[in-house]
Amino acid sequence: MNILDRLKSGITTSSVEATYQVACELAAQLPDEAVLTLEGDLGAGKTTFVKGLAQAWDIQEAVTSPTFNIYNLYQGTRQLAHMDAYRLEKSPEIWDELMLEELIFPPFCLAIEWPSKLPFIPWPITHRLQLTAQGETRTISLT
Repeated sequence: MNILDRLKSGITTSSVEATYQVACELAAQLPDEAVLTLEGDLGAGKTTFVKGLAQAWDIQEAVTSPTFNIYNLYQGTRQLAHMDAYRLEKSPEIWDELMLEELIFPPFCLAIEWPSKLPFIPWPITHRLQLTAQGETRTISLT
């Protein structure tokens, strides 16, 4: 069963490394320009999942949560734009204010944590992921 089919059913992980592996598998299947949304409670593993994407694309820089920066850009075999919308207002001008369109170049992946905080996303969404945590286990699902 391929990664997309497995994610539709939900994949449960019990370690950071296992979450990285799921992200690496998905990274191999993403088109050149991809937009992923990652929804889930605090501590559900959203940033950990993005770290797995970075690992798949040989990004050497340490990936950190962009909560206060709003987004971080990383370069490896692909460009990764990691956005955390948790602190954003639902302003229709937000995309112009962020100037993200001017900073991301193909091949890229835009990974957006807390997409529900945005009024809209100006690109087609490739995959919507839901992450949940229960104790030490995480479940990652396509919605």
